[in-house]
Amino acid sequence: MPELIVTKDIDIPGLDTLDGYRQSGGYAALEKALTYQPDELVELVKQSGLRGRGGAGFPTGMKWSFLAKNDKQRYLCCNSDESEPGTFKDRILMEKNPHQLVEGVIITSYACRISTSFIYVRGELALAGRQVQRAIEEAYAAGLIGKNILGSGFDLDIIMHRGAGAYICGEESALMESLEGRRGYPRLKPPFPAAIGLYGGPTVINNTETLSTIPAIVRNGAEWYASFGTEKSKGTRIFCLSGHVKKPGNYELPLGTLLHTLIYDEQYGGGILDDKQLKAIIPGGSSTFMLGADKVDTPLDFESIAAAGSMLGSGGVIVMDEDTCIVDAVLRMTEFYRDESCGKCTPCREGTYWLTGILHRIEHGEGRSGDIDLLMDICDNISGKSFCPLGDAATSPITSSIKLFRAEYEHHIREKQCPFSQPH
Repeated sequence: MPELIVTKDIDIPGLDTLDGYRQSGGYAALEKALTYQPDELVELVKQSGLRGRGGAGFPTGMKWSFLAKNDKQRYLCCNSDESEPGTFKDRILMEKNPHQLVEGVIITSYACRISTSFIYVRGELALAGRQVQRAIEEAYAAGLIGKNILGSGFDLDIIMHRGAGAYICGEESALMESLEGRRGYPRLKPPFPAAIGLYGGPTVINNTETLSTIPAIVRNGAEWYASFGTEKSKGTRIFCLSGHVKKPGNYELPLGTLLHTLIYDEQYGGGILDDKQLKAIIPGGSSTFMLGADKVDTPLDFESIAAAGSMLGSGGVIVMDEDTCIVDAVLRMTEFYRDESCGKCTPCREGTYWLTGILHRIEHGEGRSGDIDLLMDICDNISGKSFCPLGDAATSPITSSIKLFRAEYEHHIREKQCPFSQPH
């Protein structure tokens, strides 16, 4: 069994309390971190090779070092607005081990010379929000947050903020707009958050899993963390396995583990449900490109998944078996993006509406001969032309599924019926 880092003690009863977390070595990393100079911690995280676990995979220490050096107040935003379909790792970290996240936020704030930090929790994650709030209150009471933390002279306030259930607020600039009390619309970039972010100040935005990894890196060292994973994709990653597998769930594995191992190994997915054949895999949440069954031996790291034609994204691995109607699955995903489009820009607002309508008629036996090319044309008018990545995300399932399963789309249109629908 590979060594676990962020989920190491996650099933120990009472870990969600301050006493339970401290019994598992909690806040020892904070004590150690406060003996460093802030810039030394930034360098430590750079050397560890930790990359963002929210989707883009940007080097964490490098992101910290990009903060504008001026006299404006700096902020940290923990992006806990986990809304990507197929992704449910941050939720477990917040519910079962909230103090690990809080400790990561404190250390990161110290490293980046930040005195006010926010944890932005997705609105639907009610229990996660309560657990994080309780952990913050316990940490304040113990002198781990507030004035002169552990006698170091470092002051920090942490505020937990609940979102209202908008997928768009997972996009970093829309998250900042929401935190400032406005509608969650994305901002035009540049300027980037590191220069002008929350309340106009230089801002670091990191994902829950990213920040939950920081205490282990400080406690055990950069070389220790870099010993896991591959040359360019260091450490471990929580993979959210769902769909047609026998044992769906969260599995922490070293980066570079084969997709086949995650899906078929008895310790993890245990194989395809009802022992059917594998048809397709979405490797990083629904906004990443679909892969065919022939890619099942691809290593789960940033570079290998990119070479296979997709992205590691949020780590949400969705498995589809031989009886899955690809058109129906893609329609379901596209309906999500239509409903979650904020409506700020025309390509995404109008395009997702038309994509859903065309997919609906193909799936329900009313497809037309030019519909596949029309779908691709609309995707071309959305991808790279929208205000934020939601537009790109909406096109990924469509373009990749047409590339892999065009014959299935053609069958729907030619035969005027779905080959996988059950006769009534």
